Order: sequence, then structure tokens, then C-alpha cells
Amino acid sequence: MTTEKKPFIKASAAPLRTTPSSYPPEFAKRVEKREKRPLGDLFGIKKFGVNLTTLLPGAESALLHRHTKQEEFVYVISGTPTLVLDKTEYLLSPGDCAGFAPSGEAHKLINKSSEPVVYLEMGDRISDDEAFYPEDDLQAVMGEDGKWKFQHKNGTPY
Repeated sequence: MTTEKKPFIKASAAPLRTTPSSYPPEFAKRVEKREKRPLGDLFGIKKFGVNLTTLLPGAESALLHRHTKQEEFVYVISGTPTLVLDKTEYLLSPGDCAGFAPSGEAHKLINKSSEPVVYLEMGDRISDDEAFYPEDDLQAVMGEDGKWKFQHKNGTPY
């Protein structure tokens, strides 16, 4: 009997990301209740990322941030996350979506509810992108290796 590789998977069965966060340790703990399942990588997609992300109660999707080049998009599957845009908050529900243009408002999702939140997140993987974190002493530059290099706002590396 031949086992045929299927051109699809159950997204919820995809393996969790092996490294929970690339943030420096003092920031990584703020997103430790976040679970990401990289979906695009499983199909060899290189130009953009697609993740099935679960935020457990109390979890944040990321630190409040904005990019200089990367575009991001989220689509809520279940739960009621709070979308934070700079200083304004919006309660989202299943079927809601939001997009973030480069150098737009700083953004993140927070799960303030008692139930898990599940959403799809998509973003391009453009080189030379930078990320700025208005509430934290942190900034990041995308390295040639495709990994974020973090530093303090004064340029000192972490």
C-alpha cells in the first residue's frame, strides 16, 4: 500500500513553532501563553508567513509594535480578542479581520477573556524590515538570515 502525501492538512494538527518567541528573554515571557502553528512553511511558502495562532486567557500576540515594511493581516476564527491600536482598544469576534500597513498604527492582540482565542495571521517576509515598540525599550531589524536582531532604542544589542 502506497502512502500518498496529501496537498493539505488540518491546520489544528500542524506542529507548534519550535521556538515560542524570538524576543529577548525579558520580553518573551509576555507572550508565553501564545501558541503558533506555522502553516505556510509546511508548504514551502517563502514570501509570506501564515500562522494559526492561539492566545490562551491573558496572552498577548506580540508587544505593541509597528513595522517599516511588513504588511500584516489577522482573521479571528474563535474567541474575542482585544485589538490594541496605539492607545485605542476594540473588541473583535469570530469573522472579524484587521490589516496593518507598514508604518501605520502600532498594534497587538490581547486575550482578556476566559476562553482561548484562535486566529490566522499573515505577513510578508520582506528584507530590511524594522519593528518599533513604542511602549518598550526595544527595536528590531530583520537580518539577512531572516531572523530578527533586537536592540535597545539607543542601539545597544540585547
